[in-house]
Parts: sequence; structure tokens; C-alpha cells
Amino acid sequence: MTTILVPVDGSVSSQNAVKAALDWTKGRSDISLHVITIQPPILSGNVSRFVSAQTIHDYYQEEGQKALDAVKPLLEGSGVECKQSVEIGPIAQTIVDYANAHKADYIIMGTRGLSPVSGLLLGSVATKVLSLVNIPVTLVK
Repeated sequence: MTTILVPVDGSVSSQNAVKAALDWTKGRSDISLHVITIQPPILSGNVSRFVSAQTIHDYYQEEGQKALDAVKPLLEGSGVECKQSVEIGPIAQTIVDYANAHKADYIIMGTRGLSPVSGLLLGSVATKVLSLVNIPVTLVK
């Protein structure tokens, strides 16, 4: 079984990456699609003093579900085996760690996300993922 990892963040670029991944799967039953979204950790250690761990976890899940919901119409009815997940951590490294842990064969991802800070030519997350993985990465506008 070939595993394709598609990180999403709710952006048009990540939706286009899902469309591209689904195009790759047409007529093939040997592909497993993993669609993930990553929530960056809340940086301040003081937050945990005032907010329960469960509340923080629920927040991550709710925000992550918004990104997954943006691609849900694309995935429904595709007939493709698809696993969806909300992950928490530094975005690029978490993509790489997930790819390694699930033995992904390919990554298909958008070039630009919803981050308020944009990269020069490619998004900073895409650039970092490219530098950290040893599997093919397809970037989609």
C-alpha cells in the first residue's frame, strides 16, 4: 500500500493539494491517504497555569477540525481510504515526524498556508519540509 501524506491548514493551497492527491488516486486501490492538520503549541508556559490541559486539548482539536472540514467535501465520496488527524507541534517538524512514523511514500502539500508570515519564494513550512525529508514532495499552488 502506498501512503500519501497531505498536510492541510484550511488554505486554498492546501485544498488544491488534496485535489492533486485525489487525482493521483483515481483508479487505484493501493493508495492510502493521510490528511493531517498541525496545530502549533501554545508557547507560553503560563497558559497551563490558568487553563486546564483538557481545555487546551479541546482548543487544538476544534481548530484542527476547522482545517479538516475545509477539505471534507473533497474527500467525501472519493472512495479513497483516508485517515484524518489533528497533530500538535512545530508544523514542519511534525509533518516530517508523522511521515516517518506512518512510513509515508509521498507528501503532497500547498506552497502557501494561512500563516501571517510569508516566505520569500515558497512558504517557510514547505521549504523546511523539503529540507528535512528523504521522500518525494510535490508542492501545489
